[in-house]
Amino acid sequence: MPVSRKRKKPSYTPATSPASGPKKKGPSPVWLAPLMLALFGIGVLWLVVFYITQNNMPLVSGLGNWNLMVGFGFIIAGFALSTQWR
Repeated sequence: MPVSRKRKKPSYTPATSPASGPKKKGPSPVWLAPLMLALFGIGVLWLVVFYITQNNMPLVSGLGNWNLMVGFGFIIAGFALSTQWR
């Protein structure tokens, strides 16, 4: 019985180029964490003041129920900044 020839497969070597590798990002800016926490705090404080005063404050009563959007807007902005924290 004849023996078949074995095929030689070239070994795979990945291309090495400096542009193809992932770029490492540095640490977060110093102002990011305090601003993120401040936005969370302002949002929660805005909502608490809105519920406690029951539209008896001049600035709060002028917005009506839009105060909920303002408070949650601050909280969402804080959450958006939290995604950039490294």
